[in-house]
Parts: sequence; C-alpha cells; structure tokens
Amino acid sequence: MEEWQDEAIVLAVRAHGEGHVLASVLARCHGHWRGHVRGGAATAGRGTWQPGNRLALRWQARLADQLGHFVGELEDASAARALDRPAALAILSAACAVAEGAMPEREPHPLSFAGLAGLLERIGEAEALAPDYVRWEVALLAELGYGLDLSACAVTGRVDDLAYVSPRTGRAVSREAAGPWRERLFALPPFLLGEAVVREGDVAAGLRLTAHFLARDVFGLRHLALPPARLRLADRFG
Repeated sequence: MEEWQDEAIVLAVRAHGEGHVLASVLARCHGHWRGHVRGGAATAGRGTWQPGNRLALRWQARLADQLGHFVGELEDASAARALDRPAALAILSAACAVAEGAMPEREPHPLSFAGLAGLLERIGEAEALAPDYVRWEVALLAELGYGLDLSACAVTGRVDDLAYVSPRTGRAVSREAAGPWRERLFALPPFLLGEAVVREGDVAAGLRLTAHFLARDVFGLRHLALPPARLRLADRFG
C-alpha cells in the first residue's frame, strides 16, 4: 500500500459517480495530485471539498501509479470567506484554475504552494489582493522555468526607468530604449519592481503581462487555452 500525508489546497472538484468526486489538489511537499474522494459530493463532504480550501490530506493507493483515494480534514475554509465578495471569488477561482492547469503532476513546487496559501489566507482583502495575485503568477512562471528578467534593461543594461517588457524575451526595457517600439511591448507596472503605490491600470497591465507568458510558455506548450476563470479575472480588472 502506497500512502502519504501532507497539507494541501483544493484546486478543482468534479463529480464522479453517486455522491463521489475526483479532486485536484496542490500539496505542500508532493505537488499537484489527483485522487478520488468517497462521499465528496455528499452533504457532509461538500463544504470541505471546495476549491481554495486548505486541508490536512491523506492519499492512499495500492500501487504508486494509481489514481488513489483522498481523505481530507478541513484546516482553512478560504472558499467560504470569498463567497460574498465577487472580487475575492474571482481571484480565488483564477488562482486555483491557473495552478491546476500550469502545474505538472506529482512534482513538488513548494514556492508556488506557499504563495498560493498566502493569497488564500488573505482572500478577504478582495480587490486589494490583486497586485499580490500578479506577483504570484510571476513567481509561478519562475518556478516553472519561465521567469521574467526585470532586473535591468535588455538594451542598455540600465536598472532605472524600467517601463516595458519584451513579449519575446520576457526582459525589461527602459522608457528611453523602447523608443518607437513601445507599442509592441508590454507595460511594466511599477509594483512588480517593488514600488508600494499601485496606480489605476497597473493591475490590468500586470495581468496582461503574465497572461502572455502563461499562455505561450505554460498552457500553450500543452496545447491548452488559459482557463476561463483567468480570463474573467482579467476582464474584471481591465
């Protein structure tokens, strides 16, 4: 019998038979896993197996390569805190959908887990959490091997006045170096460079930036589109 126990975030739940579900989770030490949950759609289990909730999870299977079964105990009900806040629910839904679609299965990604857990703990902040959501997507790209280089201008090497990002290389470009090509570049919101103030339009710019690289380098390589929940989040802040 194969078995492990871990802290995990529910990413998605789909009906599977009478009263049961197939769940997708992101576990702190074990990464993205799928498993069968007996009674997960029943009244007793429905409140536990909600996307965004954090569980104490046990996985069991007869063989290591089998789907296996999950048993989970609720530790934090992030989904309930987001229900009456549309912006919070949009961020939660997008984060879970992106994590499920982007993460290769059965590979640990502790930094992305920690970032997602931190977002969900603060999900009640709703709109104010949006810049940190963008930062989480930037960190996710980096952990998957597609990090943006925002340290210096790709053209001049300068570290000041960075205002754009090349859609081809993911490297920063200064305002001066952008010149006539600026319309072809993505705007670089200052909060991604550590600036505390978030101005109108900055979140939308950040979401456009990360969407491009997620769509091209992560989802696109698997012949998948960005999740609908992620598109809806961009529309909300656009």
